[in-house]
Amino acid sequence: MAQLIVNADDFGLTAGVNESVLALHRAGVLTSATLMATASHFGAAAAEAIPSPDLGVGCHVILVDGTPELPPEDVPNLAPGGRFRPTLGAFVTDLMLGRIPEGEIQSEAIAQIRKLQAAEVHVTHLDTHKHSHMFGRVLRPVLQAAMLTGVRAIRNPFEPEWALAATGNAPFTRRLQVKLLRTRRAGFLRMVHQAGLATTDGAVGVLATGTLDAKIVRSLLEAMPEGLWELVCHPGYNDAALANVRTRLRESREVEHEALLEAVPAFAGRHRLIHFGDIARPTASEQRGTA
Repeated sequence: MAQLIVNADDFGLTAGVNESVLALHRAGVLTSATLMATASHFGAAAAEAIPSPDLGVGCHVILVDGTPELPPEDVPNLAPGGRFRPTLGAFVTDLMLGRIPEGEIQSEAIAQIRKLQAAEVHVTHLDTHKHSHMFGRVLRPVLQAAMLTGVRAIRNPFEPEWALAATGNAPFTRRLQVKLLRTRRAGFLRMVHQAGLATTDGAVGVLATGTLDAKIVRSLLEAMPEGLWELVCHPGYNDAALANVRTRLRESREVEHEALLEAVPAFAGRHRLIHFGDIARPTASEQRGTA
């Protein structure tokens, strides 16, 4: 039996996203969500998640396309002018050119995680907006932030070959990008293991971001082998507030909401639904029995 984490990104983005996440969790088809510390509906999402102990809540660390939690003067290279770079391409270019210090990434990640913790959210794991932690110069400081704040798990953002094959109608360019990025997987797993954090065997649904419908969800769940996997999704209600948010995912959020309701229950007997808190490794002191 495969173990499956169904995780909704962008928790806190709008009231409609929050409502969708909680409705799907109550329906038993969504086990996890990652909360955006700097989103406009963060407070409501945090408050609504606390009474739901079976909903794993992680921190969706934002380093691209948004505003920092820290004062701009504390992260002048990461967020010049008080805003992150608007695209992943611009971010990665400057990252590789050494224009973004890892220390600023670590400080900002810690600030975002601690905002969740200050709101009494038990942070089960980390992931990043646009999967920026697939790059070592982001992963290293994010792992440090996790260890310093007591977070024990992180998303493995790399989609396995079986899931790519099960995702039909994906644009050729995006399929090629996802395949090329898989070359970073070995280094990612090595760094996560060295840091002592837990992760999955891979993320599915990444290729289908924006096109994830019931047919693709069924195809992915049908093809899913034994192991520990995360289904990455972006459900939500396409309300008026979403029209004022910088995102390409609008109508697709409602499609994903309905897709999860339709497809996930049919595989309940084949896949055990869990969240990241169920896989977190014990700390070194706990392993020694001294915690």
